[in-house]
Amino acid sequence: MKRVAIVDYGLGNLRSVFRGLEKAGGTPIITADASEVRSADGVVLPGVGAFREGMERLGDLRAAVEDAASEVPLLGICLGMQMLLELSEEHGLHEGLGMVPGRVRRFSSAPGYKVPHMGWNSLSIMDRNDPLLAGVPDQCYVYFVHSYFAQTTPAYTLTTTDYCCGFASAVRNGTVYGVQFHPEKSGDTGIRILRNFIGLL
Repeated sequence: MKRVAIVDYGLGNLRSVFRGLEKAGGTPIITADASEVRSADGVVLPGVGAFREGMERLGDLRAAVEDAASEVPLLGICLGMQMLLELSEEHGLHEGLGMVPGRVRRFSSAPGYKVPHMGWNSLSIMDRNDPLLAGVPDQCYVYFVHSYFAQTTPAYTLTTTDYCCGFASAVRNGTVYGVQFHPEKSGDTGIRILRNFIGLL
């Protein structure tokens, strides 16, 4: 069984991510131990909350996450995905992990749209050949909760979603993946994506 380290840096729905990975056939562990992160077959970086706090709380685990990402697949979820990018504009400019080119921006207020973007929305698949999206239908619905979004180039964009504007809802750079939505809360589609991620290990 492939062991997946869920990085515990104090932010995120760790138990729901754990249950989602378990349901998808993985052997997840929730850990704040750098050696466990480095020795896992795959790493999940979850997160809910503010970008700066996320980067600060990651602290000493940052090096372990970076080391692991150079060896095994990594999946960032929600804030965890945003932290993969180079910069965030949330409450000032803050540096991210820089694993995926791009920056994190806030949704502009627009008539008929509430911020945060919360609830079910669809994915437009940009790269139908990517293994993370195998068997995932175009325009399927997944669950979002966020006020900031990833802005990157098409080269790193797996899926887009429209809300106030179009944004990258799933990204990839090599074996570093990120999803803005919560796969663990997205029913069968989310479990399929987690199962595909485990299949990469």
